[in-house]
Amino acid sequence: MTEAIMVVGGLGTRLRPLTETTPKALIPCAGVPFVTHLLARARAAGVDHLVLATSYQAELFSREFGDGGKLGLELSYVTEESPLGTGGALRNVTDRLRSGPDDPVLVFNGDILSGHDIGAQLATHRATGAEVTLHLTEVADARAYGCVPTDPSGRVTAFLEKLPEPVTNQINAGCYVFGRRVLDEIPAGQVVSVERETFPGLLARGARVQAYLDSAYWLDVGTPAAFVRGSADLVLGRAPSPAVPPVDGEALVLPGAQVAADAKLGGGACLGTRVRVGAGAQVDGSVLLDGAVVEEGAVIRASIVGAGARIGRGSVLDEAVVGTGAVIGAGNELRSGVRVWTGAVLADRAIRFSSDV
Repeated sequence: MTEAIMVVGGLGTRLRPLTETTPKALIPCAGVPFVTHLLARARAAGVDHLVLATSYQAELFSREFGDGGKLGLELSYVTEESPLGTGGALRNVTDRLRSGPDDPVLVFNGDILSGHDIGAQLATHRATGAEVTLHLTEVADARAYGCVPTDPSGRVTAFLEKLPEPVTNQINAGCYVFGRRVLDEIPAGQVVSVERETFPGLLARGARVQAYLDSAYWLDVGTPAAFVRGSADLVLGRAPSPAVPPVDGEALVLPGAQVAADAKLGGGACLGTRVRVGAGAQVDGSVLLDGAVVEEGAVIRASIVGAGARIGRGSVLDEAVVGTGAVIGAGNELRSGVRVWTGAVLADRAIRFSSDV
């Protein structure tokens, strides 16, 4: 049996305008709840049993996925009663694991969309005899991340917090293989950070912490813009996932959506069930959740429109988030990351961002 832990967060404050109750991991992305893509990838890599470690409303996850049978997985659920940090959250679920002390356990960060070779990471872990093997990826500018330098054999030499002048562009990509024994050694019931305590502690005692460097697709979906980009990349096939429904052309239109004959869809747009897109409207690289309405001539680019929200005639959304049930009146222009709260009502021609007169 191959086991895994997936750590999924709460609402996600930057996406919270979409809903006041649904965790970010359950917001639809390319036609299914975001975390479905991660679960499907884990199953494709041979995972049989996976523990979802949640910090918010585990019952919503169990209602969505049940025992995991539809995904070919056996799922268990554990909720933190109080925040325990990245390490404490892992220790909090170890009693649900069935693996032996020397067996590997995969750990996934529930905010990451990745196409890296999970099987090859496992193989690297076994071949090197490492206690932990980290997936690393390279970024153009590592100043916003913690850096992970390695020696020529791929052995991790340090964990460095955000630096003004990074010593490497290799960063922690959020997927690990832990020896089960390492998880059991994390203090129970305490707030522990694997990045600041567990991993540096392993290096200090001379344990082998191995890197698996992979240049495949990788995206942290922690911002609305990244979430939209991830959905579009899944629809367009740039990000791999066995869970993406069938796509026709450059858009994913779920059953029950209605699109006017002269409306234009593209850029990896995703339309949920009961979505209506009016005549002459354009939807590009955006996520429209179930029941959203886009009226005639409206333009939606790189945006998220919540369930049941309505975008008025001729309005323009560019990198915007519109919450569940919100109403954007005709002739508005919302750009540059603006977020409209759940149920808000914006009058006709109330806001514009253009600099022209």
